[in-house]
Amino acid sequence: MDKIDNSREEILISGDQNQSDVKLTRKQKIIKEIKSISLILLVILVFRSVFFEPFRIPSGSMIPTLMIGDFILVNKMAFGLKVPFSDIFSDPIYILGKEDPKRGDVIVFKYPKDPSVNYIKRVIGLPGDSIEIRNKIVYVNDKPISGQDVTESEKGKAILDDMDEKFKGYNLKLYESNTGEHKHIIQQDNDNYLKVDYEKKTIPPGKFFVMGDNRDFSYDSRFWGFVPHEYIKGKALFVWFSFILPFGENEVKLRPWRIGTAIN
Repeated sequence: MDKIDNSREEILISGDQNQSDVKLTRKQKIIKEIKSISLILLVILVFRSVFFEPFRIPSGSMIPTLMIGDFILVNKMAFGLKVPFSDIFSDPIYILGKEDPKRGDVIVFKYPKDPSVNYIKRVIGLPGDSIEIRNKIVYVNDKPISGQDVTESEKGKAILDDMDEKFKGYNLKLYESNTGEHKHIIQQDNDNYLKVDYEKKTIPPGKFFVMGDNRDFSYDSRFWGFVPHEYIKGKALFVWFSFILPFGENEVKLRPWRIGTAIN
């Protein structure tokens, strides 16, 4: 009788140990999975912080280069390799290759009046340049950035046909311009005379003058000043998707033909 009781006791103890082992194994698996997920998230965040980051275009300030609803990829190494996350709460720390953007580059940067907000514009003036606007014509170092009217061309008509509804009621003109090494099209409203002139100014060291390609519908350096180099996040590369979400007055609009469009 004693032997039987001892045997049962051993079986019960052994069973408890097995349950404990199962619980421990499950706990180890959960911890392992959490570590794996955390590592993947860290790699993604470092990749976005240092190498490339996707952004969505919510407004029309860069039409026709960028349309509302475009999803773009930004090269964050274009102007130097940064220490990961160093630009979140302070100025970025560069490991190597810090460079200035070139005239005509389309850049993403922190809005100087509110660094928590990201803006995208085209670089028009570099440090040391003089900038002046007369009758909507931009002068860099006293030389005009000329533009050829392409409104009635095949290219211009295609842009106007694909125009977002909110801009179709305006008297729009399209001009093909060369800004630095970049050939692109700007858009102007011929009936808008809100900001036709800009008093001549010299750009301070380490700062840049930026404008939207949709000139009469862009809140840019003409209104709030220059962009410091340390606020620049990277250079826009290409459109990888284009889709307008049905929010507010917006209608669903998919533009598959814009996928892969280089941003010049």
